[in-house]
Amino acid sequence: GVRFLVRLRADLLEAQALKLVEGPHVREMNGVLKGMLSEWFSSGFLNLERVTWHSPCEVLQKISESEAVHPVKNWMDMKRRVGPYRRCYFFSHCATPEEPLVVLHVALTGEISSNIQAIVKECPPSETEERSEISAAIFYSISLTQPGLQGVELGTVLVKRVLKELQKEFPHLGTFSSLSPIPGFTKWLLGLLSSQAKEHGRNELFTDSECQEISEITGGPMNETLKAFLSSSEWVKSEKLVQALQAPLMRLCAWYLYGEKHRGFALNPVANFHLQNGAVMWRINWMADASLKGIASSCGLMANYRYYPGETATNSTSYLCSKNIKASKQVLSLVAQFQKNSKL
Repeated sequence: GVRFLVRLRADLLEAQALKLVEGPHVREMNGVLKGMLSEWFSSGFLNLERVTWHSPCEVLQKISESEAVHPVKNWMDMKRRVGPYRRCYFFSHCATPEEPLVVLHVALTGEISSNIQAIVKECPPSETEERSEISAAIFYSISLTQPGLQGVELGTVLVKRVLKELQKEFPHLGTFSSLSPIPGFTKWLLGLLSSQAKEHGRNELFTDSECQEISEITGGPMNETLKAFLSSSEWVKSEKLVQALQAPLMRLCAWYLYGEKHRGFALNPVANFHLQNGAVMWRINWMADASLKGIASSCGLMANYRYYPGETATNSTSYLCSKNIKASKQVLSLVAQFQKNSKL
């Protein structure tokens, strides 16, 4: 029944992506399936389940295999992610209990985290949780386990339910934030560097002094050498280049998240997800993900989207109806720097 339709839509989406099938009848079929699944997977049919190290082995295995944001390396890694100072929740459907549909990982910390390695690699301070040391909940990974449920609003509902669950468990907890990847930033930046070189013959994203400093470090023409460095992730090995790129890449990233739009909404899918949920674009973090994947997809940058429980409904309505992005002073300051120093 339901499982068959989820698999059918997954196959349809894959065939569309590969351009094996196309046309209005295919789009209509996808729309009908999405509508049916949205009804069958509405919040009334979903069960919130918490994962611990004592959860069934099959559940731990499925969650480990479906982790799309920060891959799980081994069982010790998985144990750490469901152990002290960590929470892991998933939604299952009432017809298929213990079958994860969407999974959310949370770190319980003393402040809003600015580095993902500190969460996924470092061991927690102790085996027993000290409630007094917990003052922030960081949503650091959300993964859909069923491709056929793309576009069905499971992630949004899960974040809201987990937020309430954490408030029940920790009544003193007042700080909720994500630590999110910025997929597509490097690709967008490389595209800009290429198009600017063709159109202007020079770079207008960086100031003259930045261009000069980067050229001196890379030992060649700014555009070509920078494109080569950013494409290979080699640039992180040069401390001087990392330092020289911090200011320009921070402001370019702020513009990418805040200013680049698709039909009036944030172009970046992760930003769009959290803004739809009513979060505030709160902070952009330099060298927050030093993994190869993090450097390749977003030059190591990550973003915090902060959830203020009393304001999420208002922020969400403002974004969805008026396309207004609520952002912090740090983000708006970086956007202003972009508008002053860079030209698209």
